[in-house]
Amino acid sequence: MIFHAIGLMSGTSLDGLDICFAKFEKQNSWKFEIIKAETLPYPTDWEEKLRSSIHLSSEELLQLNSEYGFYLGKEVKNFIEKHRLENVDLIASHGHTVFHQPQKKFTFQIGDGRAIKLETDLPVIYDFRSQDVLMGGNGAPLVPIGDELLFSEYGACLNLGGFSNISLKTKNHRIAFDIAPVNIILNHIAKEFNKNFDENGDLARKGRIDEALLLRLNSLGYYKKVYPKSLGIEWCNENIFPLLKDYKAIDLLATFTEHISHQISEVFNQNQLNNVLFTGGGTYNQYLIEKIRVKTNTEIIIPSKEIIDYKEALVFAFMGILRINNEINVLSSATGSCQDHSSGIIA
Repeated sequence: MIFHAIGLMSGTSLDGLDICFAKFEKQNSWKFEIIKAETLPYPTDWEEKLRSSIHLSSEELLQLNSEYGFYLGKEVKNFIEKHRLENVDLIASHGHTVFHQPQKKFTFQIGDGRAIKLETDLPVIYDFRSQDVLMGGNGAPLVPIGDELLFSEYGACLNLGGFSNISLKTKNHRIAFDIAPVNIILNHIAKEFNKNFDENGDLARKGRIDEALLLRLNSLGYYKKVYPKSLGIEWCNENIFPLLKDYKAIDLLATFTEHISHQISEVFNQNQLNNVLFTGGGTYNQYLIEKIRVKTNTEIIIPSKEIIDYKEALVFAFMGILRINNEINVLSSATGSCQDHSSGIIA
């Protein structure tokens, strides 16, 4: 079986829309090849719309859901025309998360898949998270199905995006959970320096670690919870941002980077991981990577730029293929739902 699919991913850190066109082939096991991929930075107006979406009225949010769907559709159509792609079987879209409150049985990713279909005239799979939440799960992380079937040679897979999340095999089950906020906090602080992010962690490297703040961060209740568990912007607004007032921005970057490295290395050491594949934008934060290396004996594997940047979009394309074939694409051992299932609305 050979499939060609496009995966769309918009992360919480709002660094752009990831589009990944890949070929998937199944013989004894699944193989993949990324054919074309790029990140399209959001225009200023769209970045602001998405950033402020959590504050919209219900009517405004419904309108944005449609608008963003058409925006995604136009961008994908341009991508297909630009690269002259002729054999696209489907588009799988994660959408952009506005609300994520699984304890209240809802999660909401905007970007109506029907609008994408109207623009592209291709089958679209979207809303991958809601079904899992309704089934008692966290609706996250979803990428572990890709780790299980496409990246099984690694002891664990870690994504450093808006949040850090990990998936690993234990007792013949793949478990996964969010570890800690990463770029959603670091990028916010970097704006104090008129930067979108702390390149290479160079600013954090110049700061002073505030031990009292570090202790308060490491003492947050989430870190004592057992998996499955997941984080959202609401949790950061309630638990992280209130702690960051009245400090120098340079020291906040240093302290929060230390906090991230502590939480990640704790997970590595507790699970005695031999090696971990690192992906996501945070992988380019050299200072953060150095900090993690010092705290653990786990081998850190940095793959090609293509895999660092597009692994999540790649896996959503793969999830779309599994969904269209009615195969399991969400693992209950990772999300905490009542059973494995095939998730995603087909347009």
